[in-house]
Amino acid sequence: MTAKKPYSSVTPDKWDTPDGHSPMTHFVKQYNPISDEFAHYIDRHTFQCEIKKDKHLIKAGESCDYLYLLKKGVMRGYVKDNSKDLTNWIAFENSLITSARSFFLKSPATKNIQAIETSELIGVHFEALEYSFTHFLEMNIIGRKILEQYYRSAEERSLIARLPRASSKYERFLATYGELANRIQLKYIASHLGVTLETLSRIRSKAGKQKA
Repeated sequence: MTAKKPYSSVTPDKWDTPDGHSPMTHFVKQYNPISDEFAHYIDRHTFQCEIKKDKHLIKAGESCDYLYLLKKGVMRGYVKDNSKDLTNWIAFENSLITSARSFFLKSPATKNIQAIETSELIGVHFEALEYSFTHFLEMNIIGRKILEQYYRSAEERSLIARLPRASSKYERFLATYGELANRIQLKYIASHLGVTLETLSRIRSKAGKQKA
């Protein structure tokens, strides 16, 4: 099922940035220098949009043809297990977001993507990304470096999931995503760690008393 976009999008004639380039252009430049031609291509083929808090960017079963840069806000990916939400990942500013299965394999999404905070996104269509890999050699270097970063993040999430003690999971979460600890609702952190909200609350309370 093709999803109706839960937002309106616009590609400005000139981006509201110091140099007039798309935030996506700035993002890829972090990984490798790019040509002026490639920069202008990104500027013309990316768009900006906003997702309100608690709204979904994509739902399981829908198709996702876009890759997004999270410019501002926090989002999560989750699956439903009966009435229970299982949060697979939490992303904040300067992260790339998509339903990877749907985006790359052209199959229905298996996860839901939801805004935890009202979020500003920069999007690019699959065809524009494919064109970039074919016509701009530097994109292949950038893509490899982004893939390396993605696998490191996936490995970290896998490690957290396999830690046996709830307190160890939370300590690892703080070491990796400490800036989110007091920014988002505890229920999302608990879901991400695979512990109950009550258990997480006890762990945080005990940690607070030890610091006092």
